[in-house]
Amino acid sequence: MLTYPIIGKIEATQTREGMPEFRVGDTVRVHYRIVEGEKERVQVFQGVVLKRHRAGVRSTFTVRKVSFNVGVERVFLVHTPRIEKVEVVSRGVVRRARLFYLRGLAGKAARVRDAKD
Repeated sequence: MLTYPIIGKIEATQTREGMPEFRVGDTVRVHYRIVEGEKERVQVFQGVVLKRHRAGVRSTFTVRKVSFNVGVERVFLVHTPRIEKVEVVSRGVVRRARLFYLRGLAGKAARVRDAKD
């Protein structure tokens, strides 16, 4: 695979600093800026991190929550300026890199075990 140093320099200017360390299985609260017409507001999305995709500037993470008995998943770009902040609510203990099995579970079965800090 070819690597182009100019792309690396451009991506270095786009990266975001100050993101907390979180892993798959952690419960996070993402404060996301939403533009509706002329107005701008911050929406909080709290859920379990299902997966992380680490690819430099193109890095993403997927968060899942259950809202009114409907599972909602959202993919966030790590380095987007629309994310105001990410808070780690609790650390989870999982033995997988992808938690897609949570999609088929409901209620107490869908919980992730908390880490004993």
